[in-house]
Amino acid sequence: MDVFQELERLLDSAGVDDVGAASALTRGLKGRSGPVQVAVDEFMLDFLTLVFVIESGESAFEKPARELARTRLSNLQQMMSVAA
Repeated sequence: MDVFQELERLLDSAGVDDVGAASALTRGLKGRSGPVQVAVDEFMLDFLTLVFVIESGESAFEKPARELARTRLSNLQQMMSVAA
């Protein structure tokens, strides 16, 4: 399974236990161009926000937070394919 498929899987489960796994997966993407680094940071911020929303029981915000994190992941994946 590639990094982006694994990150997508983590978005589906998105619990506090998944933060370390997401961080480890994105760590391998760091050290690239400035825009890629920013995209990684934005994804991780949105992923952490999603986990916070889920863990705090704010179910009304879960769908929008999940969609935002998926959009950031898609943007990151596109940047990586262009950079390759």
